[in-house]
Amino acid sequence: MTYCVGLLLNEGMVLLSDTRTNAGLDNISCYKKMYTFEEPGERVIVILTAGSLSVTQTTLARLQEAIDDPDASEETSIMKARTMLKVADLVGAHLSEVANDITNKLVRNSQATASATMILGGQRKGGAMRLFLIYPEGNYIEATPDTPYLQVGEHKYGKPILDRVVSPTTSLMDGQKAALLSMDSTLRSNLSVGMPLDLAVLRDGDCALHEQRRIEQGDPVFAEMSQAWSAELKDAFTQIKI
Repeated sequence: MTYCVGLLLNEGMVLLSDTRTNAGLDNISCYKKMYTFEEPGERVIVILTAGSLSVTQTTLARLQEAIDDPDASEETSIMKARTMLKVADLVGAHLSEVANDITNKLVRNSQATASATMILGGQRKGGAMRLFLIYPEGNYIEATPDTPYLQVGEHKYGKPILDRVVSPTTSLMDGQKAALLSMDSTLRSNLSVGMPLDLAVLRDGDCALHEQRRIEQGDPVFAEMSQAWSAELKDAFTQIKI
């Protein structure tokens, strides 16, 4: 399983994913679930993936193939599409097609279906930052001021803190803190989500990656934040009167 989250804020965007992939209790692997595409100053796109690894990897391979095609057009390449809405259409179309192809092969062999979901965020020059959750069927929903974050995978453990502290006016720094604490809660409650983590931060108007880093197991800053959050929760709990 996995956990990925994206925050759409007035200052920019924060995206975070884990890297654990499970194929049974004795088959745990580490795979990247964050993919970035960038032409600094012109456009930046980040895709987070959850679900069948064969579906997500094939979808990303097809997207990259279209990008590398010298004859690619705005109708085929996410790096040439005129709007982020068109990028979402292209990603959704590839995701749906790949999921259907793989599912048909599995059905012929009496196996389960395969599906995946994706979070797509980014900005093109002259356009607004936009954040989408793309479903296996290729349709999607978009983050709004009322719901400025989107999640895929094991979302329930990390949702409460996002509901309480995240709004469009949240700063990028506090947005990173909220996303990381949301992930920390998920890591503590679900063994199918695991480190290392991939973090990307986009600043509105830059059309480029403002920050991108991998947070490894034992990272001192993340560990200190996790311990401080636990201590504050325990302290708040003991002070509440009923």
